[in-house]
Amino acid sequence: MRVAGIDIGSRYIKFAVIEDGRVVSFEKNETGHDPLNTCRSMIERAAGVRPVRIVATGYGRYLMEIHGDIPAITEIKAVARGAKSLFPSCRTVVDIGGQDTKVVALDERGMVTGFEMNDRCAAGTGKFLEIMARTLGYTIEDFGKSCEAGNTDVKINSMCTVFAESEVVGLIAKGVPREEIAAAIHDSITGRVMSLMKRVGLDDDIVFAGGCARNICLATLLEKRIEKPVHICEAPEMLAALGAALYA
Repeated sequence: MRVAGIDIGSRYIKFAVIEDGRVVSFEKNETGHDPLNTCRSMIERAAGVRPVRIVATGYGRYLMEIHGDIPAITEIKAVARGAKSLFPSCRTVVDIGGQDTKVVALDERGMVTGFEMNDRCAAGTGKFLEIMARTLGYTIEDFGKSCEAGNTDVKINSMCTVFAESEVVGLIAKGVPREEIAAAIHDSITGRVMSLMKRVGLDDDIVFAGGCARNICLATLLEKRIEKPVHICEAPEMLAALGAALYA
């Protein structure tokens, strides 16, 4: 039986199709100004065969529930299910998305026992990384490769994206090398994640989910801070969509 999960995030829509427990296709598109039609197009292209059941998650999940008669679950449940399916021993999930950061605690059965979320400000999220990369003249793909994790004494102190960008502009004006500023930005994000992790509690094994898990500097800093390995799958941005598909 072919089923699917669609994760309608603030920056990207992810669509995962599974059949007999195996991922048969995964597609990712920018959310844009018309996410409903983007979702419909992705569903229609579902490897040529429309899934018999679809579950939605993410910021825009109710859009599909209202206009597409597709049931919805929270991204907390979805990412936990997706992470547990690929890493059976997973007990903690760190998910840095486009506009929020989540830390989710699981029990041995994969049930959510607690979570913390930073969704009041874009600081420490994927959007924050995009803004800072652009300010420093990097592509988002190269940003994490541009600096050595922890190799700086520079600090970014502001908890606000706008003020943090002003700090970065000020550091550039002082002649601070952009590699050091980039390292400071990554260190600042990791500090915010660690504060969430401390409130949830930290159990092995830890899975890093979301598109920001592709950032090698963030992954390295997390491992250094928690002094434990962090598991990252081949397509970390897929985990919530995969989890929704497994619920389907």
